[in-house]
Amino acid sequence: MTTPVAQRPFVLSPPAAPIERHGNVDLHLPTRADPAPAVVVVHGAPLPPDAADPRDWLLYRGYGALLADSGVVTAVISYQVTDLSALPAAADDIAAMVEQVRGDPRVDPERVVLWFFSGGGLFAADWLRAAPPWLRGIALTYPLLVPFPGWEVDTRFLPVDALDSGAHVPLVLTRAGRDIPPVLAGIEAFLPAATAHGWSVRVIEVPDGQHSFDILDHNPQSEAAVVTARDAVLDLLKAT
Repeated sequence: MTTPVAQRPFVLSPPAAPIERHGNVDLHLPTRADPAPAVVVVHGAPLPPDAADPRDWLLYRGYGALLADSGVVTAVISYQVTDLSALPAAADDIAAMVEQVRGDPRVDPERVVLWFFSGGGLFAADWLRAAPPWLRGIALTYPLLVPFPGWEVDTRFLPVDALDSGAHVPLVLTRAGRDIPPVLAGIEAFLPAATAHGWSVRVIEVPDGQHSFDILDHNPQSEAAVVTARDAVLDLLKAT
């Protein structure tokens, strides 16, 4: 029997962090007394109606623990998109949850990174188009940056088109070499457009990685890519 995606183990085994659930936000908390920088993890979409809450997936719990162990408050959020018509409402929910995280007294509200995974990459467009001053950077892991063929998506959710406007923030993009063709095509369109418009992009390559390599490909290459992405995000949070 195939293991459900929610139960596939994370490629690393970081120590578990305390987790608090506040509405649709899980906070993975570091051991420190002062307000900490924060990473908001935005899972993929759309998901089937019967999918497990992504906050309970071993994948996102793994990233939460990994970042908390590095001194970062990590907010793994949950939103609902079962069809494309729900994207605008979900984007507004995500923005509200980001503000909820920034309002927590254990968070430094001026040091936040948003980390988008898979289909969640479409939501990055809003933040690329108009990055607030507290946003220290955007991370993208095997991101969907161009809608799948046949998808009818509001132009609000086209990250490539969003690159020609707004305040630039540093980007970290993890590309899996064996990803599905539409994801790779979107990345191939995104990277030259980002360069042409003057964006700083650090690309982390996983040449043999599949989509979701961080739960599917348990090997040193995957481990190194996750650690490198973590370190790149920490660098963004340390930047002045």
